[in-house]
Amino acid sequence: MNLFDEIKESFHEGSALTRLIYINLGVFLLVGLVRVFFFLAGYGDSFQEWIMAWCALPADFGMLASRPWTLITYMFLHFDFLHILFNMLWLFWMGQIFLGYFDQGKLITIYLLGGITGGLVYVAGYNSFPVFSEIVADSRLLGASASVIAIVTALAIHAPNHTLHLMFIGPVKMKYIALFSVVMYVIGISSTNAGGNLAHLGGAFYGIIYILMLRKGIDPGKGINRLLSGTNKLFAPKPKVKISYRKPVDDIEYNRLKNQDRTRMNEILEKISKSGYDSLSREEKEILFRMGKE
Repeated sequence: MNLFDEIKESFHEGSALTRLIYINLGVFLLVGLVRVFFFLAGYGDSFQEWIMAWCALPADFGMLASRPWTLITYMFLHFDFLHILFNMLWLFWMGQIFLGYFDQGKLITIYLLGGITGGLVYVAGYNSFPVFSEIVADSRLLGASASVIAIVTALAIHAPNHTLHLMFIGPVKMKYIALFSVVMYVIGISSTNAGGNLAHLGGAFYGIIYILMLRKGIDPGKGINRLLSGTNKLFAPKPKVKISYRKPVDDIEYNRLKNQDRTRMNEILEKISKSGYDSLSREEKEILFRMGKE
C-alpha cells in the first residue's frame, strides 16, 4: 500500500475529527502548490487574490449574496503555515475532548454551524459599526478559528470543570480557558484583526447556544447529519458480487463424467510410467494437477 492509499484509507476509516483536519490540510496544500506554479509564472499575487475573492468570506453584503458558498469555504481556507498549524492543533486537542462527551455527528455540526455563525457575526459587525465603513468592501475572512472556538465554549458549558494540564501553567479548568479566550477576543476587536475577533465571538456564542439547545432536547444538527449520511451512502463503493450459475448434474451424468476422468487419469499415469513426466503434454499436466487436488 502506497502513501496515497494509506491517506485515503485513514480518511475513510478515521473519525470526523480526522476528516476535518484532513480537509483543512488538503485545501492548504493544494492551494499552496498551485500558488507556486502561478508564482513562477509571475502571477502569484493574482492567484491569491482570485482565491480570496471566490473562497474567502466577503464582508460586503452584496458580494456575499453573489457568493453564498463562501460561508462554508472560508472556514477551510488558510494561507499562512502558522495560522493553520495553531488552528489544527487547537482543533485536534479540543476535538478529542469533545468526542469524549458527544458523537461524531455533533462535532461536524458544531464545526460547520459555529463557523457559519462566526462568519455572519463578522459580516454583521462590519456593516453595522462606522469604524469599518471604509474597508468593508475590501475585507475578507478566512480560517477555522470561529469553528474551533465554538467547540471550546460548548465544552466549557457542558463540562466546565474538565481540567487540562497546560505547559508552564499547570491544571486549568475548561471554563477558564473559554472565558480567557472570549475576553481576549473582545479586547482584540480594536486590533488589526478586528474581523477575525468578531468571528471568534460569533463562534463562541454559537457553542454556548448549541449546548443549551441540546439540553432542551433540540438537536440543531439533525438536518446536517441526515445530509452527510445520505452523501456517504451515495459515494460509498458498492460491493462487487459475482454470481455464477451451474446447470445441475444428475447422478447418471455425474458417474459418467467421473469414469471419464478416471480413465483419462489412468492413461496419463501409464504414460508417465513408460516415458516419464516430461513426456506429458501441457494439457495432460494440467489435468494431472487438477485431479490431484480433488
